[in-house]
Amino acid sequence: MGVMPKTSARLLSLLSLLQARRDWPGQLLAERLDVSPRTVRRDVDRLRELGYPIVAAKGPDGGYRLGAGSDLPPLLFDDDQAVALAVALQTATVTGAGIEEAAARALSTVRQVMPARLRHRIDALRVTAVDGAGARPNPRVGPQVLMALSAAVRAREVLRFDYAPASAPGASDADPAATAPRRAEPHHLVTRGGRWYLVAWDLDRDDWRTFRVDRITPRTPTGPRFTPRDVPGGDVAAFVASRFQGSDGSGGWPCRGEVILALPATVVSTYTRDGVVEELGPDRCRLVLGAWSWPGLAATIGRFDADIEVVGPPELREAFAHLARRFADAAAEAPSGSTTPPPS
Repeated sequence: MGVMPKTSARLLSLLSLLQARRDWPGQLLAERLDVSPRTVRRDVDRLRELGYPIVAAKGPDGGYRLGAGSDLPPLLFDDDQAVALAVALQTATVTGAGIEEAAARALSTVRQVMPARLRHRIDALRVTAVDGAGARPNPRVGPQVLMALSAAVRAREVLRFDYAPASAPGASDADPAATAPRRAEPHHLVTRGGRWYLVAWDLDRDDWRTFRVDRITPRTPTGPRFTPRDVPGGDVAAFVASRFQGSDGSGGWPCRGEVILALPATVVSTYTRDGVVEELGPDRCRLVLGAWSWPGLAATIGRFDADIEVVGPPELREAFAHLARRFADAAAEAPSGSTTPPPS
């Protein structure tokens, strides 16, 4: 009885290896499984008895290949794979890919072919997917659009598409601005905050652009093949994040300032994610922080509710003065005869 669990686990490992690579030399399989080539042959025969079409290659360097077939037995998942699959399918509602119903059906289908033990684990795992973009729902993208863009990225083919402007994402075809054709070299398809974006080299503007996929209508056929370019900085995730910060792709904020706050460094660092905090004393610290605009940076620093000494640059000091005037106007006494009710 003690051999069965070990044999079953080895069969699962063998099947996993055969699925991960097209051809496996027999000796290499034996080394990976830490068994003899004879044991590999016996395990292959067991998998064939279970219905897996494994093809053997003859010769001194003969090996094995998992053949294609329409009558494969149920899929085998280990515990970690089952949990990962359940989480991925249950959180599909916030991907913006418009595949919620298909994901639910896929989870139901996969669940039916799993052993009872794994079905119980999936049934016990209930994930509530919450869109982090706030109350405003994210626009959905059709799977056909995602597949078309992904195919162009993979084939390295110039993409032709219509791009609706931000001011009118639902503009009609009669609006020439909404249907102006664009040409771009698609490099990466990414998702951020429940929205899909295409990172591409815009051929007409000779620069990198990040396009909202829900505003893209692909045209067919695609254009000629292109040679891939390196995304600025070499990291597509950092590049996309920097674009949302308003920078040029170098990874830094367009507005960066330095102040001294009358607060302990431990307090400021708790609420500072992207800045640099330096302790100057028990109740003083230096803060270097960035933002997409100078007023935005001043407002972010002002939330600490402490005395502020601006070190620089002058633009940050001017932004504080601008906000001070605006806040003073907002705090001014309401004109006589105003019917504005007091805050509750």
